[in-house]
Amino acid sequence: MSINLDLRLKRADKVYSEGENISGIIVISSNSDFKHDGIILTVEGCVNLQISSKNVGVLEAFYNSVKPIQLVNIICDVSTPGRVPSGITEIPFQIPLKAKPNRVLYETYHGVYVNISYSIRCDIKRSFLSKDLQRCQQFLVQYKANAGHCPQLPLKDNRKPVSFELSPAKLTSGASGAPDFLLRGYLESVCCSITKPFKGQLTLVRCAAPVKSVELQLVRIETCGCAEGYAREATEIQNLQIGDGDIAQNIPIPIYMVFPRLFTCPTLMTTNFKIEFEINIVLVFDNNHLITNNFPIILVRG
Repeated sequence: MSINLDLRLKRADKVYSEGENISGIIVISSNSDFKHDGIILTVEGCVNLQISSKNVGVLEAFYNSVKPIQLVNIICDVSTPGRVPSGITEIPFQIPLKAKPNRVLYETYHGVYVNISYSIRCDIKRSFLSKDLQRCQQFLVQYKANAGHCPQLPLKDNRKPVSFELSPAKLTSGASGAPDFLLRGYLESVCCSITKPFKGQLTLVRCAAPVKSVELQLVRIETCGCAEGYAREATEIQNLQIGDGDIAQNIPIPIYMVFPRLFTCPTLMTTNFKIEFEINIVLVFDNNHLITNNFPIILVRG
């Protein structure tokens, strides 16, 4: 006997916000009827935290603080024990997406040390002589625009354009061996909407040595732990080359970057973990000497 179980969500993009209904159909295909001990739908969402191996010794005593944080756990009985007829059976369902008490549904995010994921699972229970059937479907959660989930930061001040100037005299480290140069530019804002491109402009005013590359680097800063101890790790998300070779001087170079879905989310600061982001402008000289200018940014939705 062949039995196929499928779980189909009505929304093609599988994106939901807190308070909305997750709707779809359970599709059971079988070449003969069969008995079952119940059909159950489970909606789960959790934050999985992981400490970097180099920080394990520091935070051994705080492992209990980085257990998975359950955000949502909804169990719905679709059918009591009975029989499913042969052929194709479709069972519609609709489940409201609600967080557990005293929890908030954070946006879906796939990081290195922090992962926020949501799924809906269908289980068909069968007798001990037959194998249970299971089908799982991931879905995405995102905030409603201007829903007030953003960190309490002075956003108005951060929406102004930010000018920068980079030269050997302004370097706090890495100035040794750097040729004489002057790089000027601006960023449209360090408080960025996650749905809009990151923009700005830079100009190499002068440089005494050939330039190999100008790069724009997006970095995530993930912090795990508790009040007693934190593990903070920075990892690169993407690196875009905006200038190749010995670029011409006094020619404006546009800065344009789209924030990647899943690998970024609105800046998040909680008791047990934090997700922050930075932009690095990297100037690479012909001898592979690197000069980096760092800008912490705030990501919001809406």
